[in-house]
Amino acid sequence: MKEKREKSLEKEFAKLIYEYLFSRVKNPDITEMFSVTGVRITSDLEEAFVYVSVYSANAALKEKTFNAIKDSAYGVRKFLAKEMRIRQVPKINFLPDTSFEYGEKIDRIISEFTYGEHNDEE
Repeated sequence: MKEKREKSLEKEFAKLIYEYLFSRVKNPDITEMFSVTGVRITSDLEEAFVYVSVYSANAALKEKTFNAIKDSAYGVRKFLAKEMRIRQVPKINFLPDTSFEYGEKIDRIISEFTYGEHNDEE
């Protein structure tokens, strides 16, 4: 039962955090497209780990946008305290979601393999 509650909270947090970052944060450093790809909340509700993907070909702009998102953690927590009906709002920790880059790396490795005819006459 507790696990089901945590999963429900994680989904709701992800939705609200994205809403806050997208529509309420007026930081000019957030210039690139981003998404909240997941949230993991500790079982004691002390901390929430928010995974964010920033989509940009420019590494400097990508980092600048991510840092601006990280800087909004206090505002996110205040927003969640107003929107959510829970006793304790966890400390927000933004982490980069590197799963996309990891997937690209795996794709490159796989594409390096060649699948030709095997010659069994050795």
